[in-house]
Order: sequence, then C-alpha cells, then structure tokens
Amino acid sequence: MKVLVLTGPESSGKSWLANEIQATFGGQVVGEYVRYFIEREGRDTCYADIPAIAQGQLAWEDAARAERPALLILDTHLLSNLLWSRELFGDCPDWLEQELLARHYDLHLLLDPTGVPWVDDGQRCQPQLQQRVQFHRDCCEWLERHQQPYRNLTGDWQQRRQQALESVAAWFQLSQ
Repeated sequence: MKVLVLTGPESSGKSWLANEIQATFGGQVVGEYVRYFIEREGRDTCYADIPAIAQGQLAWEDAARAERPALLILDTHLLSNLLWSRELFGDCPDWLEQELLARHYDLHLLLDPTGVPWVDDGQRCQPQLQQRVQFHRDCCEWLERHQQPYRNLTGDWQQRRQQALESVAAWFQLSQ
C-alpha cells in the first residue's frame, strides 16, 4: 500500500487534486474530518475540540488503511490539525505530533497558495494570501525538519494538476 498525502493551506486544491489523482490512478480517498465535524456541530471549533478532531481524522485514516488499498490518498492528515491548532489557539496537544510521526507516509504533495484564488466556503478563515503563504511555509518547515518526502506544487489549477499527476506517475515508476 502506498500512502499519499495532500497538504498545505486552505483553498489550494487538496480535495480537488485528491479526486483527480484517484480518477487517474485509482485508490481510496480519505477526506478532511474537521469539515465533517464543523458541519455536524454547526459551530466554529475551539481548542477543546482539537483532540476529537484529530482522533476523528486518525479513525478515518486507520479504517482506510485497514482496507489496504493499493493507493491511499489522504486529503489531509494530522499536520494540518497540528498547525491549525497552533495558529488558532497558540497550542497543540503533545500527543498529536507524536502520533503523526509514528505513521508512515510515502509522499506528500505540498500545495503552494500562490497562483490560485482563495474561495470562501463558509469554513475557511485565511482570506489573506500572506496568511496562506505562512501556513505553506510552516508545512514545508515541518516536512523538512522531520525528513518527510514531499513535492511542492505551484501554478494555476491546470499546472498543479499536471505536476500532481506527473509526480504520482514518477513515484510509481521509482517504486517498481
């Protein structure tokens, strides 16, 4: 089983690219639990919600891992929970990063926020490009500090789609 993660700031195309990758290569997509949580609760999140959100994301990921698809595509993972917790609340439960580091991810596609418009969907909260650029920078720094394999995707929608599909195709070829 190969595990691919799409990560980066909001409104950079993670969900869309996850579906594009699945349409091209097959596999199973795991969505972003926090979106489900916010819809279910009907309110903004608070710091006390972080453990439940992270545990929900892990439960979705673990259920998909148990099915052992040839390709597991994660629309996000605990890195987003960790960074958002720190960004919004100035803190993050210690176990969250430990749990993230205990799992194996084969490749991260890190989406740059520049080159595509921000779209307000009622749950997003970083309309300023500089905020999303900083989140991207924080993702990049974390991935590098923890020696996680990643490719940075840039450009407009079609350019990042092409880069994603080429990256996944090359990754498959290297692992054969």
